[in-house]
Amino acid sequence: MYNLLKEFHAKYPDELMYQNTTKEFVDSIYEYLDEETLNMVLHAERIITFRVPWVDDSGKLQVNYGYRVQHSSALGPYKGGIRFHPSVTLDVMKFLAFEQTFKNALTGLPLGGAKGGADFDPTGKSDREIMSFCQSFMSELYRYIGATKDVPAGDIGVGHREIGYMYGQYKKLTMSYEGVFTGKPLVLGGAAGRSEATGYGVIYIVNELLTDLNDSIKGKSVIVTGSGKVGAYAAKKAYDMGAKVVSMNDISGTIVDENGLNVDEIIAIKIDNMGLLKEYAENHKIELYDPSHIWNVKCDIALPCATQNELSGANLQKLIDNGTKYLIEGANKPLDHDAVELVQASDLYYIPGKAANAGGVATSGIEMMQNAQMDVYAFDQVDARLKVIMASIYKTIKDKAEEVGKPYNFVVGANLAGYERVKEAIKLQGSV
Repeated sequence: MYNLLKEFHAKYPDELMYQNTTKEFVDSIYEYLDEETLNMVLHAERIITFRVPWVDDSGKLQVNYGYRVQHSSALGPYKGGIRFHPSVTLDVMKFLAFEQTFKNALTGLPLGGAKGGADFDPTGKSDREIMSFCQSFMSELYRYIGATKDVPAGDIGVGHREIGYMYGQYKKLTMSYEGVFTGKPLVLGGAAGRSEATGYGVIYIVNELLTDLNDSIKGKSVIVTGSGKVGAYAAKKAYDMGAKVVSMNDISGTIVDENGLNVDEIIAIKIDNMGLLKEYAENHKIELYDPSHIWNVKCDIALPCATQNELSGANLQKLIDNGTKYLIEGANKPLDHDAVELVQASDLYYIPGKAANAGGVATSGIEMMQNAQMDVYAFDQVDARLKVIMASIYKTIKDKAEEVGKPYNFVVGANLAGYERVKEAIKLQGSV
């Protein structure tokens, strides 16, 4: 098995993130893997790369690069976000698409795995420039997506505005008003609660874990990294359920209040007005620390919700030394390789992102159902279904870990449960 992995990695020596995520996956469930199936899932079914030319407001031609990694359609149409950020590379897209495949499998919905994006930075760009880029991006990608083929969503740098522009261009090019995107604005067929879903889902699975341990989230101290939609809404749901959110961060810095932050005010700053946490610090006349300071803050529950590799082994050790008991990933693989090894050897209750942050894609699946039925679901309907899905994911990964004699090892439970579902689908369809 490792020879197969070694040979595969040798073909792509510079793709270190993809190497790490596939090695960690294999290491966690080595004895349960089937070599033929592993060989299939190591290779993406299709990788589309393309240039994206667009004209800025000064009239100058700019060119970026776009990607769509359609990793697996074994369980359903490809499903995964589109990211616009300077850090986007093929390596990043491949690792995220691989993770997405098994995350989607855990939802129990008929969804394959994919990821896409471009090394375009929407920060500081005008609406016209963003529209120009989105239309050019979609003029290439539209050939490869569709409501039963590949259904993208948003991700870092891609919100309602960007999705709206891409969706409009897709509709123009295909003359088809279909649910080819999720995370759409409500007026375009989006699902109520989709913006909140990933963050809320994180707390729903935290609540399942704590209930299972005869504990409660009420009164627990929580830190949340990243305060975009995932982090902000995870903090909001934790706050509403009685937790004390003591620290959050963003690119402007870290804010700390041992008595608990006013999360409603943070939602207003970050989500409603697209501001920065430094505004909260200024309003309350509290110190604004460096963004990495958050790992020094004592807490019961740590929720890394920003981006990949944000939590190093050294910073994880700080959390452990400070008495953190629960580490739940809101982002896609926020732990770097050293942190992954350390958390496995620790006494932390740790739920990986492929389970904990599956609420977003689960609600995207609900949005696809809504679009297919030409219907509109109320927020309460969507939220109720999300709670059921997150509870089911928790039970699935817990039961699978217990089945193989590794109780509360949610890495093994999540990887093995997702892999077995994908494996069965691959076997049933043959070498295609």
